[in-house]
Amino acid sequence: MSYEIVVLAKQVPDTHNITGQAMKEDGTVNRAALPAIFNPEDLNALEEALKIKETHGGKITVITMGPPNAAQLLRDSLFRGADEVILVTDRAFAGADTLATSYALSMAVKKSGKFDIILCGRQAIDGDTAQVGPQTAEKLKIDQISCVNKILELKNDTITAERSIEGGYEIVKTKLPALLTVTGEANEPRPPSAKKTLAYKHAMTTIEMENLDETYICANGICERHAVITVWSAQDIGADPELCGLAGSPTKVKEIESVVLGAHEAKKIEGTKEGITDLVKELIAEHIIG
Repeated sequence: MSYEIVVLAKQVPDTHNITGQAMKEDGTVNRAALPAIFNPEDLNALEEALKIKETHGGKITVITMGPPNAAQLLRDSLFRGADEVILVTDRAFAGADTLATSYALSMAVKKSGKFDIILCGRQAIDGDTAQVGPQTAEKLKIDQISCVNKILELKNDTITAERSIEGGYEIVKTKLPALLTVTGEANEPRPPSAKKTLAYKHAMTTIEMENLDETYICANGICERHAVITVWSAQDIGADPELCGLAGSPTKVKEIESVVLGAHEAKKIEGTKEGITDLVKELIAEHIIG
């Protein structure tokens, strides 16, 4: 039996490169100030989808909600083995909290057609709420298994998974369709395929094609068939504007406080064997190490 699989993925700011401009005054993330990456646990979710496809057959559709430049995440998904990719983008989605985000994603999943399994990362590194996956399942009225670190069995219309809990793990079995949130422990995501990268290197949205210089298009032989990244607006997915973006987000940031970490004292250590030995002895004596 083959399966229709949807992967929900997010392009996130690289939180390993935080600067003082990481947040705006209104409490939203200043995404322009940080490099964008594929949310790590969403890559684990995509890898699980690829493993299911290889074992059982099926189709993988990756959906992301974000600004137009989130198309890069979808290209990366194609390079790794996704069959179809969809960008849900609209100014109406700006400033969305988890409630508004899950609403938009649930509407996009419904529009995408039949699905058996929805996979997404346990949480995004730019929020750490772990709410979007479960909220999306609730809106779609399907079962969910969160914090999955291993899919044990997929048979006909049931799926069995091992999920992490405090102090251990538990085995959960449920009927399909179902949504699973995947942890970073689940697998090691494969790198992009060189063959697929060559095949989809010019994959883009119609928005990107409209902004291309004609000379570049001619030089690279780009044509309409390269616009394989589907783009949906709020209207396309039938979303209620009052439930999208800031309008549909009850969560508000009350206050932002910038924390500056500074050293209160400094001590120069000689770069010799004796100097390092003395430092280690001092750290042990102060119970900092050891």
